[in-house]
Amino acid sequence: MADLPASVRVALWSTAALAGGLDLKEVPHRAMPDLDHVEGLLPQLSLWRDLGERLVLVALPRPGDLTSMPSGPAALVAAATEAEELVYVTGLGGALVPDIREFGPEGDQGWEARWTAYDADPVPQHVVQQLSLPDVELQLRREIGALTSELGNAPGQPLSGHGLENAVREGLDTDWGLPDNLPPRAVRVVELAGAITGLAAAGLDHRLHSVDSSSTLQREQILRRLHDHASHALVAAVNVAALHLAGWR
Repeated sequence: MADLPASVRVALWSTAALAGGLDLKEVPHRAMPDLDHVEGLLPQLSLWRDLGERLVLVALPRPGDLTSMPSGPAALVAAATEAEELVYVTGLGGALVPDIREFGPEGDQGWEARWTAYDADPVPQHVVQQLSLPDVELQLRREIGALTSELGNAPGQPLSGHGLENAVREGLDTDWGLPDNLPPRAVRVVELAGAITGLAAAGLDHRLHSVDSSSTLQREQILRRLHDHASHALVAAVNVAALHLAGWR
């Protein structure tokens, strides 16, 4: 299955469950099939359902860029920027932040996700509804063209020399683990943005660094900008897909 932040699939599968598309108990396995243990997710999703929430959205914040997440207390901001992901509801407000890590004794370790609930401010419906996926896709493709051109002109060994571009193209044909019946454009942008974030993350691997620190820094700056643009597009595409699942579009 293609690699995506856990919160991306949790937002989509949770919204599908709240809309009656599947049992809420299935969400952890559908959203995080590779994890051995998930804690804290179902109780909060059940509470949100009982309080009338029907839409779960995703945010992928990072230090210095909190634009995709709702406002909230300092504890939420600290946890979300450390995890660089969260899901949240818009009506009454509230968020869940994952802590994903290895557990168990050496030689017999697995992976677990512990989700912690935080207060968050409600988000007005018109703010959510104003997302325009055609504009998001167009801007993403423009940024990809411009930044990959910059990357190709950067000094040092080109990124394509490591076969990463082919790996991303192959990744577009993998299973992304998304619910059925999503808008085709949303799926297309999720797959493209997810592949680009994977490319950028792989390109930032320290093993690809040049002996020339100036060249390495220049390529890292381009790759981080590429990752940021793709992350913003990924959030928009997932949230538009969630709006569709919830019947808001």
